[in-house]
Amino acid sequence: MADPIPTADQDPRRTLIIGHTGGIGRALQAALQDRGWTTTGLSRRDGLDLTDQDSVASAANGLRDQRFDLIFNATGALEIGGVRPEKTIAAIDAKVMAAQFALNATGVALLLRDFSPLLAPGRSVFASLSARVGSIGDNRLGGWISYRAAKAAQNQIIRTAAIEIARRNPQAIVVALHPGTVATPLTRDYAGRHPTMDAAASATALLDVIAGLTPADSGGFFDWKGAPVPW
Repeated sequence: MADPIPTADQDPRRTLIIGHTGGIGRALQAALQDRGWTTTGLSRRDGLDLTDQDSVASAANGLRDQRFDLIFNATGALEIGGVRPEKTIAAIDAKVMAAQFALNATGVALLLRDFSPLLAPGRSVFASLSARVGSIGDNRLGGWISYRAAKAAQNQIIRTAAIEIARRNPQAIVVALHPGTVATPLTRDYAGRHPTMDAAASATALLDVIAGLTPADSGGFFDWKGAPVPW
């Protein structure tokens, strides 16, 4: 099995998983530990709240002396506060939409602001879970407006941050990743007839995608098979 961050001159072993208590986060942590990596995890259980910028800054400050070869954001939510995604624009609620952006877009921007300086010099990766439904070009069904828009905003944040981070470290890779339809509590009520995979299979696939990325891919949006997803 490929090492997710291979380099020519070292064997990197340090990963930070943000959202390590969720389904995909737990699977990523287990897969990396099986490969001999040292993993650090952060989540709400550890006091990290992506909707509170002081919380994000404090969590990053607590790790300020460490450097990571892979920082993986495995957070995200389709339902927030028990509110299901809208089926029509007539159901838009400003507070619900703001909550989606706070977690799925602004929260990722805060992570990049405070945690990207913790990327190791040379080839290192910041990967964030996005969703295919955040693709504007691939949207043919409508609905889920707040969630779709927040994920689309995250994709723009990733793209923009990648440009800036490359100026500091041309070998850094910053990407959005679609994990597939994973059988987790987030998707349980929404998978319908879509085929699902378990979290372990998704984690393995995502790590293999990361293993094949180059700096030329930074700022991109890829699915669990490594195929580019339309913006």
